[in-house]
Amino acid sequence: MDRFMKFAFAVCVAGFWSFQAGALFAEVQVTLEQLDAGTGFTFQKIESPSTNDAGTSAKWKLVDGEPDGNSAALAALHDGRVPAGDDEPRGNFFFRAGSDGGRITADLGKVTSVKRISSFSRHTGDRAPQVFIVYGSNGDGAAFDPEPRRDRKPEDCGWRRIAGVDTRPAKGDTGGRHGVSITDSEGVIGRFRYLLFAVEPTEKRDPFGLTFFSEIDIVSLDGPDPEYIPAGKPLTLVNFHTTDAGYHFQIDLTEASDLKEWSESELAPVIRTWYPKIVEMLSGDGFQAAEKVRLRYRNDMPKGIPAAANGSRVDLNASWFRIHLKDEAKGCVIHELVHVVQDYGSARLTNPKAVPTPGWVVEGLADYIRWFQYEPESHGAMLTPKRLAEARHDASYRTSAHFIDWTVRTQDKDFARKLNAAARAGKYDDSLWEIHTRKRLSDLADEWRSGE
Repeated sequence: MDRFMKFAFAVCVAGFWSFQAGALFAEVQVTLEQLDAGTGFTFQKIESPSTNDAGTSAKWKLVDGEPDGNSAALAALHDGRVPAGDDEPRGNFFFRAGSDGGRITADLGKVTSVKRISSFSRHTGDRAPQVFIVYGSNGDGAAFDPEPRRDRKPEDCGWRRIAGVDTRPAKGDTGGRHGVSITDSEGVIGRFRYLLFAVEPTEKRDPFGLTFFSEIDIVSLDGPDPEYIPAGKPLTLVNFHTTDAGYHFQIDLTEASDLKEWSESELAPVIRTWYPKIVEMLSGDGFQAAEKVRLRYRNDMPKGIPAAANGSRVDLNASWFRIHLKDEAKGCVIHELVHVVQDYGSARLTNPKAVPTPGWVVEGLADYIRWFQYEPESHGAMLTPKRLAEARHDASYRTSAHFIDWTVRTQDKDFARKLNAAARAGKYDDSLWEIHTRKRLSDLADEWRSGE
């Protein structure tokens, strides 16, 4: 299978032998799969979320950690429903931002032969992967603690480790829909009344590495035949690359198959030609732009947002594009591709003192390349003398693009690249303008407004 379309692999938890109620565990198998295209939770190797598994009627409890203020209630884990979009806080359960995760238990009500444990999550970035350990117990023994907090090892209070899960890909995008299926080579994982999920953050570079858990299924051997959440739409994908095969692109048209002809004949050639140009315009020492870029049409984006970039992924508002195919559509994609190449989020990985780049610089640079490099003939960011005299250099988007273009033309032809390099390193400061032009930012703005 094309790894660009789907990341899937199976991990066998080898050498794990333990005892529970006199029964010997065979080999526990953990299958992981990541969907980065299409809709729904229809996996290739993992059964879709169920609506009638044993977890549906279990009693779930948060025994350690705090839910995030924007999280859904714990019931989201077993209600037989999954979110339709990639960033739906109220459709997922997740722990408080900045925390170390927590622990959740499920009481099945009686000792049950557990056939499969599955978990599902969804987000655009580091909140999509899952990192947790699941334990089981039948509740026997005086030492059993049904609610072990994080200061206690579950193994010391009547719990047995079933499997560890880590769906973070070795490289590439972390976002999308992640599925986990825990099974056993003998058909039954074990006989348990209680399950414990010890959840860890997926990353600690920022506060937002807490998984958006959409559903957890606990399938019993003697339970009813699973009823699954309806499958997503069939995939409609367009894959292409640059002539030298240095950059690869995918357009996901699953939610907008009517835009396939336009995307193939008009949009793809623009992306193929201009992405390498943008990389060159915003080059920097040692910088490697994303080699794989995914674009996806969506029908659930707000009306006021034509498109949005997140890492190397670009979401396109299908409704907006249908209206603007003949005018702003391709320029809008160029703007978002600039955000992909800017890659300002990487600064926190290499610079512990990284400072955020002002929004007017971020959007101004993207619109500068769009309006003054890609489509200068459209004059989409031009200002009349009257509007220029009243303009603010930090008004963002087209106005800031006009200011950056003026600075490049009149002060330093390489200034856009230098400005971007500093921002990408998390080192933006207003003094950059004076360093490279020998004029303070405020003086440059005054000169720009005067039309000189």
